[in-house]
Amino acid sequence: MEKFTGRVWVMGDDIDTDIIMPTEYLVFKTIGEMKPYAFSPLRPELAAQIQPGDIIVAGKNFGCGSSREQAPEVVKALGIKCVIAKSFARIFFRNAINNGLLLIENADLADDMKEGDEITVTVNEKIEYNGKDYPIVSLPDNLVEIIDAGGLVKAMRKRNGLED
Repeated sequence: MEKFTGRVWVMGDDIDTDIIMPTEYLVFKTIGEMKPYAFSPLRPELAAQIQPGDIIVAGKNFGCGSSREQAPEVVKALGIKCVIAKSFARIFFRNAINNGLLLIENADLADDMKEGDEITVTVNEKIEYNGKDYPIVSLPDNLVEIIDAGGLVKAMRKRNGLED
């Protein structure tokens, strides 16, 4: 079971894909060029402050809106280790998994968190915060395989013996 600790960035409900990766920056050819503008409608300074291994904790319906794949790609490119939310938009959830970004649903953590605090995640088991354990539902093995490989294409290449 993978276990990691990270600093938390707290967001509210209904963080849509236009907030995560605004439409006007989709003109850039690479995710690297888009990264500085992630979350800019909500918090223009945020992308520059995020460090590798940080964690986003949000309310309900994270990733709602259009199905743009750049939204989970840019979150992963920023170095976010996982996103924990009360709920995720279905298409965002699958796009995130396909890009190797861990998503965890938890109904209570967002209400208890303070930005900048640290939490410890034991994948498919629990979240530890401030002396309290928050149980989490296990992801199916096939989704864990995709996340561990770094995305769907990498997982299929590995499964079929085509790994570089």
